Amino acid sequence: MRSLAIERERVWTSEVGSHVGERVTLAGWLHRFRPLSNVAFLILRDAKGLAQVVVEEQALRAQLDGLYNESVLRVTGTVVAVPQVPDGVEIHDPSVEILSAAAAPPPFDLFRPVLQPPLATLLDHQPLMLRHPRQRALFQLSAAAMAGFRATLSSLDFVEIQTPKIVGSATEGGANVFKIDYLGRPAYLSQSPQLYKQLMVGVFERVFEVGPAFRAEPHDTPRHLNEFVSLDAELGFIHDHRDVMAVLTHTLRGMLDALRTDAAGALALLGLADKLPVVLAAPAEIPVVTFTDALALIARGTGEDLAGEPDLAPAHERWLGEWARREHGSDFLFVTGYPAATKPFYTHPDPANPAFTNAFDLLFRGVELVSGGQRLHRYEDYCRVLAERHMNEDAFTDFLEAFRHGMPPHGGFAIGLERFIARLVEAPNVRETTLFPRDLHRLTP
Repeated sequence: MRSLAIERERVWTSEVGSHVGERVTLAGWLHRFRPLSNVAFLILRDAKGLAQVVVEEQALRAQLDGLYNESVLRVTGTVVAVPQVPDGVEIHDPSVEILSAAAAPPPFDLFRPVLQPPLATLLDHQPLMLRHPRQRALFQLSAAAMAGFRATLSSLDFVEIQTPKIVGSATEGGANVFKIDYLGRPAYLSQSPQLYKQLMVGVFERVFEVGPAFRAEPHDTPRHLNEFVSLDAELGFIHDHRDVMAVLTHTLRGMLDALRTDAAGALALLGLADKLPVVLAAPAEIPVVTFTDALALIARGTGEDLAGEPDLAPAHERWLGEWARREHGSDFLFVTGYPAATKPFYTHPDPANPAFTNAFDLLFRGVELVSGGQRLHRYEDYCRVLAERHMNEDAFTDFLEAFRHGMPPHGGFAIGLERFIARLVEAPNVRETTLFPRDLHRLTP
């Protein structure tokens, strides 16, 4: 219980305003020290915010003036109401204990309202860059979004699972996997929990997972990563992909509600408090367009010849995002019915036109955010598709066993967390909303 006693002794910077007239103890980092002619101001930063400490004693002032920013301090002082300062309170008559003196100055000024160096420089010093209040706020949004994802699906009787990230075969059947040595045997980092979450539909009917996914794709773009956080869900006893889309819509609404309630301070700091997208309930919910109709819309709008195009290019997604905002007032757009040739082997075909699928993508402000759809659920269908695609059935023996013994119609979706936050804050590069990015060039820090 000692840790609880220690916690009671300390006050967060965000709580100082409720302790006017009291002597309190704060702890955090030396954000900035501003010496003036007759007085100095110590700005202390903790995980909740900033506090201004007035330093008048010359010996203490000299001691603090010799410290580098980011030194770790414990400060005890009296809370005084001062209406003209930003938070309306200051700490007076302080005593300061240096818990850890920084050995060198930080490579950039963390006290600036916005960090100025190029993104590559910031990423080289990611552990320090993340201390900046605005950068920290981005990951408070991530935390709230994950909490909202979990809470919403749990309220719908979904069960959270954790699946292996070291697997014996490529989930999607492609070559974009990281091969590793698993105690002398070949193995791979998981591209997604797709096959495992389908298996677990046979156990719990409704499951979800929050975990890493790995793609060995040599992309060097502002929207791709080689490791990302995937928010996955899968549910059984559906009629078709539209049931999955309904659950996704409800989940997005829950995630955005969680951002408003659990990350209000972060939203305010980032200037987003009144700029979050709205996911309306029926009948004014997310608009839907088929892949074929989407190509026709783009062709009419741009004059391009898109006949026979198998997928949407990023420029086409951006065009559709603008169209959805203009025509429907929506930041989101469902595109359904993608060609079967472009989708993984487990994707259910459209019964009315088997060349197309009961699959969908969800675009968010012109960028693909979610992929999902209805899956095959009959054993014989999997055997046929694997043969048609010249895929080795032996590599999927354990997966197929569940289908040999009966699986319900099911489907699911996966949301890329970093991409969701990037579009939410309109960051130009997904690396800005990734805790420690892994991409074509970066394996550290």
